[in-house]
Amino acid sequence: MSQHGPSRPRPIQDRVSIAIVASLYNNQFVQGLLDAGRAELEELAPNAIITVYRVPGAFEIPVCAELVIKNTKPDAVITYGVIIRGSTEHADLVGASVTEALQQMAVRHTTPVVHEVLLVNSEAQAQERCLGTEINRGTEAAQAAVNMVALFRKMRANFTGQPEELA
Repeated sequence: MSQHGPSRPRPIQDRVSIAIVASLYNNQFVQGLLDAGRAELEELAPNAIITVYRVPGAFEIPVCAELVIKNTKPDAVITYGVIIRGSTEHADLVGASVTEALQQMAVRHTTPVVHEVLLVNSEAQAQERCLGTEINRGTEAAQAAVNMVALFRKMRANFTGQPEELA
């Protein structure tokens, strides 16, 4: 598991809207992602309006996220889910489908969609990524969302002015 992600973003004080779409399936793990993500968002974007939508499983995440984007136009969407592989290929099919749908949605709407629907081999891997304090993918997703919101706001402001290096 890589521990070399981007550095923690600077907090933003702007009023932003962040939607979270989270699966109820494997809820003990998804709740760990959700709790860690919300705590990080409260620190990094204290004026954010955070709305959480819970769906039955990972497969339902994209359709809910699509409806949220079309109707509420959030600054970013974070998706949380945990798919644990079993003895069939079902988990891989669901994981691939969700990944492709979320990527297409982000590009189509030019809205950051942070994909934290984890496909793991075991409950031990899920616990390490979702309930751990040293590494929690929920925290990382919140950081990615704040990074993207800040970048998109800067980009949109610069599109009306002079280009500059955006990082």
